[in-house]
Amino acid sequence: MFSQLRPAIVMIALFTLLLGVAYPLGVTGIAQLAFPAQADGSLIRDANGQVVGSALIGQPFAEARYLHPRPSAAGDGYDASASSGSNLGPLNADLAARIRTDADAIRADTGAAVIPADAVTTSASGLDPHISPAYARLQAARVAQARGIDVAAVQQVIDANTEGSLLGFIGQPRVNVLLTNRALDARFPAAT
Repeated sequence: MFSQLRPAIVMIALFTLLLGVAYPLGVTGIAQLAFPAQADGSLIRDANGQVVGSALIGQPFAEARYLHPRPSAAGDGYDASASSGSNLGPLNADLAARIRTDADAIRADTGAAVIPADAVTTSASGLDPHISPAYARLQAARVAQARGIDVAAVQQVIDANTEGSLLGFIGQPRVNVLLTNRALDARFPAAT
């Protein structure tokens, strides 16, 4: 009986080594050679080489001098180990109350009558690092006032950090919050 099972066992072992070991190592090696930054998670480092975040995962920014991200439903906010949406439907009273509260706070802060949807809604993963250019522009006056600079200067940084559609037609223009906030800090360092 073992002689009849031997070919199956050999094939299982061969495919396990090929698909479970060799293939993942090969793909990882090619990725490290061709796209090392992306393969390592698109990490962003400060001047001392310390990791301050990833260009792919949102972070909470609450200080007035920074662009604020869209809300997050991931754990306590931007917790990659708890990535998920809220699972609240559009007719859910709790979701409607949260959106109304967030929208009222943004209106009070900006005086805007119309608020971009991403200002009050979470992304599907809860980790989206991007906001719409409209939401970034809505925050420019607050950021400028907190930094003691002209709104036009903040708008220039936002415009310089606005990414277009992929291949010119896939997706919407977007602003990476972490990268834009780092650009603001580089161009307008805080007084110490």
